[in-house]
Parts: sequence; structure tokens; C-alpha cells
Amino acid sequence: MQADLSPVIAATAQWLHRAFPASGGALASALCEVQARQAVTVAAWLRYPTEMDVALVGIAGPGGSARLDRVAGVHTVLDDEEDAHAWRTWVDEVVASWAACLLADPELAGRAVAALADGVHTDGSPAGFRRLLAPDDSERDAAALLRHPDLVAPVAELHQAQLTDRLAPGRTLIG
Repeated sequence: MQADLSPVIAATAQWLHRAFPASGGALASALCEVQARQAVTVAAWLRYPTEMDVALVGIAGPGGSARLDRVAGVHTVLDDEEDAHAWRTWVDEVVASWAACLLADPELAGRAVAALADGVHTDGSPAGFRRLLAPDDSERDAAALLRHPDLVAPVAELHQAQLTDRLAPGRTLIG
């Protein structure tokens, strides 16, 4: 089922990585991108917990990055090619907001991964999200902008209340 969310996960992670780029060279960029992808994956699985949810987003589409671009102050330079930024149509605003919350708050990230344990997307193992949950010093340095609570706040605050509600004790993912 992850394959059905792959366009949303890839585009949203790319948006986060571009909006809050790595500090450093190619290795730092790769480490930052992996952290963004892990946070987006957790957020997407929380947002779309059932096969029906995944199918619906595949039909309707996630909405795109226009509002996120404005909120984060991301200015894009359009290429001559009309579809140069077509990937942005697959960015999911709620998923990006939730991922920003997870990246800025390690405790919330731990609760989010734990909430996925019984879901249809995972086998219950948090090991696949080590860079999100327990980044080492080089990973933290690489994603300094991406994990900075004040910098990601405009994006995180868009849908933070929904994420908090979704992760409330006693709340199931489906419902």
C-alpha cells in the first residue's frame, strides 16, 4: 500500500527538503532528505490509515503546495517547461504540516510512530524511523533548519491541532 502513497510522500518530502534545506554538502543534503522522508512517511500513514483513504487521495489528489509556498515564503522560479514543477501538485499540505511537527518535537514523533504499530502500513517496528526518532549529531546538524521549531512553526501550526487530536490517548487511527 505504501506504493499508492509514494507520489505524495516523495513530493511532500521534496517540498520540505527544499523549503528547509540542509546545511553542508551532498552528504548533509542526503541526511536531511532522509529525515524529511521518514517524517512525511509517518505523517502520511497517520493521515491516510486505511486502504480506502489511500485510494481516495489517489483519485482526488492531495492539493498541492501553493498555500505552503506562501506560508513558508518559498518562492519558485518557473522554468520554461510547463510541467517543470508538476511534482508540487502531489504535495499534501496536512502531511507537510504534520511532518514539520514531528521533526520539531521528538516526543510527538515517538507517539506518532507508536500509533502506527497496529496500522496497515507497518509491521510495528520503529526501527525504520531511526533518523526521525533518534538522529545522531551529524543528522541533526544536517537538518538544523528542518528540525528548528521556530523556523518550521508557520508550516507546523497549520494543522498541528489535527495531529494532536489524532494522537490523543484512546483515539484510534481509523475513525
